[in-house]
Amino acid sequence: MKISIFGLGYVGAVAAGCLAKDGHSVIGVDPYKTKVDLINAGQTPIIESDIGEIIKDVVAKGRLRATTDVEEAVLNSDVSFICVGTPSQLNGSLDLRYVRHVCEEIGAAMARKGHFHIVVQRSTVLPGTMADVVIPTLEQFSGKKAGVDFGVCSNPEFLREGAAIRDFKFPDRIVVGTDDERGRKVLGDVYRPLSLNQAPLMFTARRTAELIKYAANAFLATKITFINEMADLAEKVGADVQEVARGIGLDNRIGSKFLHAGPGFGGSCFPKDTRALVQIAQDHDVQLRIVEAVLGVNDNRKRAMARKVANAAGNLRGKKVAVLGLTFKPDTDDMREAPSIPLVTGLLDMGAKVRAHDPVGMEQARKELPDIEYFDDPYLCARGADALVFVTEWVQFRALDLDRLKAEMAQPVVIDLRNIYRPADMAAHGFTYESVGRAPEPKV
Repeated sequence: MKISIFGLGYVGAVAAGCLAKDGHSVIGVDPYKTKVDLINAGQTPIIESDIGEIIKDVVAKGRLRATTDVEEAVLNSDVSFICVGTPSQLNGSLDLRYVRHVCEEIGAAMARKGHFHIVVQRSTVLPGTMADVVIPTLEQFSGKKAGVDFGVCSNPEFLREGAAIRDFKFPDRIVVGTDDERGRKVLGDVYRPLSLNQAPLMFTARRTAELIKYAANAFLATKITFINEMADLAEKVGADVQEVARGIGLDNRIGSKFLHAGPGFGGSCFPKDTRALVQIAQDHDVQLRIVEAVLGVNDNRKRAMARKVANAAGNLRGKKVAVLGLTFKPDTDDMREAPSIPLVTGLLDMGAKVRAHDPVGMEQARKELPDIEYFDDPYLCARGADALVFVTEWVQFRALDLDRLKAEMAQPVVIDLRNIYRPADMAAHGFTYESVGRAPEPKV
C-alpha cells in the first residue's frame, strides 16, 4: 500500500515508522524542513522509545521518505493520513486551523488525481468535525464528491507516550469510522499486518469513532483522579493507597491500569480532550458532571503539591528545593500540562530556590520554567538542597545511591510524589520521607 502521512509530530512519526516497518511504502509530509531532513537522514524528529531504530531501518530500506511537497505525496499514494495537531483554545474548544489547512492542500492535490483516494482523519477531533470541516473542505478544494470520487475515514489514535510503538503494533482495538465500503477495504489492507497480533478492527460511524477517542481519555482521566482522591483519604485514615489500588484493580471489572496515585494527570491528551469534551457537551446543552469534576479535582491537586512539599519541609523561604523529573511522564520530553509546572511555580511563590533535573526534558522545560537552575546530574541537583521532590517516575530515579543522595543534601527531606521508594527503605537510610497516600498504619 502507498501511504502519505501529513504531520511528522508524535502521532505522524510513529505511524510513518510503524507502517513502513509493516512493509508499506510511506511518504511523510511536513511543512517544517527540519523534520523532513531528519527523517530523510534516518533520524527521528521526536523522543519515543524504539522509534529511532525503526526510522533508521525503514529509511535505509527505501520504505520511508519525507517531503514538504503535498502534491507529490498525494499523487504518489493511495491513502493520506491527517496527523496534525489540534491545540486547545482559551474556552477549551479545539483549534482546527491545521486540520483545515491540510485538508485544503490535500483537496487541491486530489483535484489533479485521476483515481480514487482515501483521506483518513487521525488527528484528535470532536464528533462532527469530519462532517462539518474535513469533508466540506476536501470537496471545496478538490471539486470532487466525498463517497463518490474520494473516501473519508475517521481513525483515532490510542497511543501512550513512551509506549507508542508497542501500542501501535499490539493495539487493544483499531477504530475506523466510515460509511464507505472502499474505505473499509483500504483501512483493512493498511492494518492487515497487525492481524497476526489479532488486533480487533472495529468499524463504526464517523461521529461514533470521533466520540470513542474522547470517551476513552475521559474515562482514563477519571480513574487517575479517583485513585488520587483515595490517596488523600488513605493518608488520613492510615491506609496504603498502593494496596488499595491493587485490591480494586484485581477486580477485572475495574482493572489495574491508571490506578497510580500521584500529582495529577498532564500531557497533550487528557487535559485537552476532557476540556474539549466538556465544551462540546455544553454546546449541545448536556452537562458532563463527572468529567467537569475530574477537571476541577485534577487542577486543584496539581496546585496542592507545593503545599505538600511545604508541609514536609517547613517554611520554604530561602530554602533550596531539588526537583527530579519535569516531564509529565517518563520516556518523553513532553512538558505540556506537566504537574511539575504548577508545582515549581508554587514553590517559587513560597520563596524557594528551585533547582531541577530531568533525563531528557530540560530543553523543553526551560521554555516553561525559565527562572530555575538546571543540572545534568541528579546528585548535583540535590547538592545543598533542603528538600528533594520526585515528580516524574523515570526509571533512572529508581536506583539512586541513597547514601550518596543523603550526603549531598543539606537536609534529608524527600517528598516522593510518585511513590518510587518504600517508606521503610527511606527511613533506614535516615530520610524524612513523605509519599502519596501511604500514611503509617495507626497503632491499635
